[in-house]
Amino acid sequence: LQDELGDAIDIKDPDQTPVDERRTKRLAAEAAKFDPDHYLADLFEDEAIQHVLKYKPWWVDAQKRMIASQEESHQECDTHTFVILFIVFSEEEKEQLRKFTNKSYLLDKRSRHHAYLGLIDILLAYCYEICVNEGEKNVESSWNIRKLSSTLCWLERFTSINDVLVSFGRRVLCYPLYRHFGLVTRACSDTVMILQLGRAAVLKCLLDIHKIFMENDPAYILNDLFITDYCIWIQKIKSKKLAALSESLQKTALAKSHLGLELEELEEAAVLVQEEEKMLKAAGAVSKQQLPSSGSETSGSEESSSTSSSETDGSDSDERESSASEDGKINPLQGALQEERTAPLTDSNGLRQGASTSASEVSDEKSKVPLQSTSVPGKLIEELEKQMHAAVRLSEEPAGLATASCILQEQGE
Repeated sequence: LQDELGDAIDIKDPDQTPVDERRTKRLAAEAAKFDPDHYLADLFEDEAIQHVLKYKPWWVDAQKRMIASQEESHQECDTHTFVILFIVFSEEEKEQLRKFTNKSYLLDKRSRHHAYLGLIDILLAYCYEICVNEGEKNVESSWNIRKLSSTLCWLERFTSINDVLVSFGRRVLCYPLYRHFGLVTRACSDTVMILQLGRAAVLKCLLDIHKIFMENDPAYILNDLFITDYCIWIQKIKSKKLAALSESLQKTALAKSHLGLELEELEEAAVLVQEEEKMLKAAGAVSKQQLPSSGSETSGSEESSSTSSSETDGSDSDERESSASEDGKINPLQGALQEERTAPLTDSNGLRQGASTSASEVSDEKSKVPLQSTSVPGKLIEELEKQMHAAVRLSEEPAGLATASCILQEQGE
């Protein structure tokens, strides 16, 4: 039995694990199981989820009929009368009730409080299962109910309705196929309707859960631990108590920030990423549109540049032709003047005057240069000869005569 129980619940060795430790381990397991990508995918691609949210289970129609009946009679409908008129049990469900033994449960106030909160937790999981499968049963039905209910899966004992809602919301966003916060709020509103309909509606839901678990091998143990006792116990609970419980549940608000999974921050980041992707796509589309226009502009500019270049070439050729024609007009005049300037002057004898004149001038200059160069050395030689002769004579004469002759010579000079 212990091994089979281990397959049906997530907690190991529950007898040796205190309640606080169970809660700590449960929160850690939920945090490890949470997948941001899965959550964001269901958030932004929610066509299938929006489809299942449109499904209306039997209790929606039953509540409408009850409200209409109360408006007509202007008084609250009696529980027994309401069961006969609006809540109908099938033969199979009646057979299930016959198999239950009659028991009495002596519960203190605290135990009753835990029992009510556990009942809300189980009904929330059941409402989720009915909504996502649109009332049909499949092989995952028992898994969905026991996995989403911490009472069944972790043997959790809650102390407030807010704790129940937070636990259920976290598990919806961590475990099943559809992980959307809209399914959490939808399950809450459905549970409120069921509690408002009274104990007959609650009993009908519990009988359906009992049947689902009986058809599943590991989950049938949960019938022995919880569901069978709830089916027997709920029959002795007053509907006014359930109505008060539904009112308390309806007043308890649940927000994404209460779940402790940082959903709002995650959604804001995802929205920013989507906006950036849209901007990049828009920029890419604009650039693609600009490419053809820029190509046409480039071809137009090339055509204009080719046209301007051809015009420039034409103007250059025209300028060259005009300059050539002007040069043709000017060059004959310059040639005539040049011929007049360079033409040799001839005398009567037929010789060029300019050439003879220049030749005679050159010869005269050449003749003058050697004359000047020879006249200066001749004078120096003559003076030196005179001084040498005078010195020789003085050396041959006596001293007195030499002195007198020197004096006379100086005087003569």
